[in-house]
Amino acid sequence: MSTQVVTASVMLNTGELVSLQSTATDSVESELKTSGTVGAGGGITATSIGTYANGKAITHFIQPASCSGQIQYCYLARRGEILRCIEIGSSEEMNSPVSIAPIQLQAGDSLRILTGAATADIRQVNYNVVCNDGTNAIFTGQPGTGTSGSVSLTHILSGQSLGSSLTGRRIVSHYATGTEGARYASGSVLLVNDRGLPMGGVNVTNVSNQQMQPNSVGGATVMLNWQAQVVLIA
Repeated sequence: MSTQVVTASVMLNTGELVSLQSTATDSVESELKTSGTVGAGGGITATSIGTYANGKAITHFIQPASCSGQIQYCYLARRGEILRCIEIGSSEEMNSPVSIAPIQLQAGDSLRILTGAATADIRQVNYNVVCNDGTNAIFTGQPGTGTSGSVSLTHILSGQSLGSSLTGRRIVSHYATGTEGARYASGSVLLVNDRGLPMGGVNVTNVSNQQMQPNSVGGATVMLNWQAQVVLIA
């Protein structure tokens, strides 16, 4: 299987800058660790971010998680759950530093990443959400080559739909990434209710062309049987 080198850098509340680098196997979720190759002295041993900076807080992403190919998503994991969705970028695109609400790290925390290179991977669309109660979630789907119909996205950990995962929660911030937004109605991931009507949504950003930005427009209070969908038009 093909591989890609994924890099990122973060700033801690102590003022330290931490470089991250790992070689990821495409289509297999893996961990982004501290870089063992940075600096004249050889850097530091590749380590999970929670182990390296236990008790400290991430305050900025100086460089979002990036690679030369397709990066699908990145998140900070704690005890097997998504603690926070992490912004992604492209090594071919200029990315501005991102200031975030401080995340205090614990031993065992890890940054999880997924990259892709196959044709199906390139078509993948990824929807990241933050809810009013602090819940973070990521939903993905891989539309085929058809020019009509819809594709529902499912949670990367549970495989459940949007409604099954987030019933009663309000989406207060979200973003979607992918390379084929022009094929989708409104160029967006749509939040569709149980009658098939769109109740919210967010544009799909190709991070190879521009930096993605979380936004609060188009969120909604999610109800049971709702879906996060892309509707194919081309």
